[in-house]
Amino acid sequence: MNPDNPLNKRLHRSVTDRYIAGVCGGIAETYNLNSTLIRLLMIASLMLPGPQVLFYLAAWVLMPEG
Repeated sequence: MNPDNPLNKRLHRSVTDRYIAGVCGGIAETYNLNSTLIRLLMIASLMLPGPQVLFYLAAWVLMPEG
């Protein structure tokens, strides 16, 4: 197993790259993406109907800080 492979990393909330709970920053860290892009996608998704806020709150509660 390659430790640099993002599929081998555990999803976590960021402790350094956070505005609210670190969920978007943690996703960006885990998959080596730009955290601003993740945040913009999250904000854009809020304009669509769906349970995005519930998913964010669930991630806040269920994802460990890393």
